[in-house]
Amino acid sequence: MLERRAFLKTLGGVWVLFVFDEGARPQESGGHGHHWNSEELPQNVSAWLHIAPSGSITAFTGKVEVGQNIRTSLTQAVADELRCAPASVQLVMGDTALTPFDMGTFGSRTTPTMAPILRKMASTAREMLVEEAAKQWSTDRGSLTVGDGCVRNRASGKTVGFGELAAGIDWPRMIGKDDWITPATKWSVAGTSVPKINARNFVTGEHKYSSDHKLPGMLYGRVFRPPSFGARLVSADTTAAARMPGVTVVRDGDFIGVAARDEHIAEKAVAAIAAKWEEKPQISNAELFSQLKSNAVPLQSAAQSANTSLKSTYTIAYIAHTPLEPRAAVAQWNNGKLTVWTGTQRPFGVRTDLATAFQLPETQIRVLMPDTGSAYGGKHSGECAVEAARLAKGAGKPVKLIWTREEEFTWAYFRPAGVIEVGSAVTQDGTLAAWEFHNYLSGPSGLETPYAVPNPSVHFHPVDSPLREGSYRGLAATANHFARESHMDELAAAIGMDPLAFRLKNLTNPRIRAVLEAATDRFGWHNVKPSSERGFGLACGTEKGGYVACCAEISLTSSRRIRIERVVEAWECGAIVNPEHLKNQVEGAIVMGIGGALFEAIDFADGRILNARLSKYRVPRFSDAPKIEVVLIDRKDLPSAGAGETPIVGIAPAIANAIYSATGKRIRSMPILPSFQV
Repeated sequence: MLERRAFLKTLGGVWVLFVFDEGARPQESGGHGHHWNSEELPQNVSAWLHIAPSGSITAFTGKVEVGQNIRTSLTQAVADELRCAPASVQLVMGDTALTPFDMGTFGSRTTPTMAPILRKMASTAREMLVEEAAKQWSTDRGSLTVGDGCVRNRASGKTVGFGELAAGIDWPRMIGKDDWITPATKWSVAGTSVPKINARNFVTGEHKYSSDHKLPGMLYGRVFRPPSFGARLVSADTTAAARMPGVTVVRDGDFIGVAARDEHIAEKAVAAIAAKWEEKPQISNAELFSQLKSNAVPLQSAAQSANTSLKSTYTIAYIAHTPLEPRAAVAQWNNGKLTVWTGTQRPFGVRTDLATAFQLPETQIRVLMPDTGSAYGGKHSGECAVEAARLAKGAGKPVKLIWTREEEFTWAYFRPAGVIEVGSAVTQDGTLAAWEFHNYLSGPSGLETPYAVPNPSVHFHPVDSPLREGSYRGLAATANHFARESHMDELAAAIGMDPLAFRLKNLTNPRIRAVLEAATDRFGWHNVKPSSERGFGLACGTEKGGYVACCAEISLTSSRRIRIERVVEAWECGAIVNPEHLKNQVEGAIVMGIGGALFEAIDFADGRILNARLSKYRVPRFSDAPKIEVVLIDRKDLPSAGAGETPIVGIAPAIANAIYSATGKRIRSMPILPSFQV
C-alpha cells in the first residue's frame, strides 16, 4: 500500500502529514447532515500542499471528481494563489492514504469549504516562499514578486525557483493563514474559463473508471440477490454453482456471491444457486401517497383578514439516480490489508464501512476514487465495495464487481417521494397574508419560503418509507420549490395578478429579485402571449447559497403532446470561479431536472421494482432538450457558493406553470406527464 510518505518521496519531497480523522455520515434527504468545520481539519500547510525540489506542485484534497469539474476549479484556486499556470499543479483527490480526511463530496460544499482551505494553504506557501527568498537575498520582501514558479527581485532581476526555496522551509510547522488569501476582485486564474483538467483523457477513453480497473489474476464477481425488499433467506443450495469450473462460491452469513474468471461464467453460477425465501406483503406506488397523507396534520384556516385563501396538495414520486456508470469496485487483499478502487462520493465513509464489515482498523484499509461521472448524490454508500471485498477475501484473489443496470435500479437508494400540503392567503392587492407548508417524507431542504409573509408556518414530517431513500441532486429542494412556486402561481391567478409582479411584490431578498429580473428580462416575459398551443411559466428560489430564476416556454402539438421549447435560467452563487464550467453545470441541471419534472418515476409493488431497466424507465433524451439560455450574475463582492445542485430546482415548477398558462389545467404532481390530460 502506498502511504503518503512514500508518495511524497516519489515526488522528491519529505513533508510529513498529520491527518485529523473521524467517522461521519453524509447529508441525506429527509435529515440534517453535519458538515465539518474547517477548524476540525489539519491547519498545517504540509497536509494540503507539497512543492518538490523540481518545483512541481501537488495539492491534496479528500473531495472527489464526479463530473462537476472540481478538479479544475480547485486547481484554479491553488494556481491563483501561487501565481502559476494550472498546468503546474497536480491535484490528488479522494485517496484515503494520501489526502486529509473529508466527509464527502455532496451538498454543493466543495466550492465554499474546500476552495478556501486550499487557497489559505497556497497563499501561506506563497508568502513563506517570498520570505525565504528575502532571507536568502538579504532584501526587503516588498521588492519581491511571485510568478511562473519562482520568486523574482524586481530591482536586480534575480529569480529563484519554488523548489529551491521550499527546501529551506519547515513546512510541517507552518500553519495556514487567512490574511493572505487573494480577494475575488484580484483573481487572475480563477474567474476565467480554464479548460477541464485532463479533458482529452475523458474524450478519448484513456481515463480509467472503477469498472475499467484491472489487476493481475483478477476474478469477476456476482452477488446472489433476494427476490424482493426485506425477503428473509430460509435456505440456499450452492452445490451446482460450486461444481462449475473456475467458480468460487463465497458465503458469509446471508451474503452469497460467486467469483469466476469472467462475467458470463459468474452470471451462470449465480443463476445456478437455488434458494428459498420468506417474503412479506408490501404496498405499491398506487398506495404510496394515501399512506403518506394518513399522517398529515390538517392545515389551519388561512388568515381571516385576507380576501382569498387556497389549500393545495402536491405529490412527488420516487425517482432513480440512473448514473451512466453503475456501481463498481475492485478489491484486493494483501497481507491482511485491503485496498479498494471504487466510484464513491465518500471515500473515507466507505473506508469506515469496510472497517466495520471486516473488523479492521481503518489504517489497514485504503480506498481510492478514480475521477468518476454520474453520481448526483447517489454514490454515498459503500455496499458495492464491501461486496467486492467479501468476494475477494473468500476467493483469495482480487475481484472486480460491477452492478448490473437492474441492480443499480433496485438496490441503490432513491430520491424520496413525498406529499406536500400548502395553505395560504393573499389580499386583493397581492400581499401574502398567511403561509402554511407541510412536507411529508421528501425532506426539509429548501423548506423555508423566501417570500415576505407574517408568521409563516413550515414543517417537515418524517414518515416511514417503503423504499430505500437517500440524497439526490438538490435533495428535497426540488420538491419544495415545485410545490411553493406552483402555489405562488395559483395565488397570482386567484387574484388576477401577473405571476412575475406577484412574486416581486412579495420578495424582499435582493439576490432573488436580481436573478428573477435577469431571467425575465432575457426571456422577454412582458412580451409573451399565451395561447392554447403555447404557454409560459416561471419560478425562482434559493438553496445552499445559490439563487435561481427559471422561465420556460412550452408548446402543445395537435395531439396535445408537450414539448419544452425554450428555457432561460439566471443563476447567482457569489464570485464565479469558472464561467464556462458553471454554465455547463446549470445546463446539465436543467436537462436532468426535465426528467424528474416530466416522466421519471419508480414503479413498485410487493417489494419489487417493476421498471428496473432503461427500456422501462424514461430519462431525458436529446430530443427532449430545449433551447437553453443561461444568465450568470458574477458577484465578486460575495464568497463563492456551490452550484452543482440548486440550479435543478426551478425547471419543474416553471414547466407546470407554463402548462397552466396554455391550458388552464393545474398540475400538482411530479412527474407531470402522467397526470396531464386536457
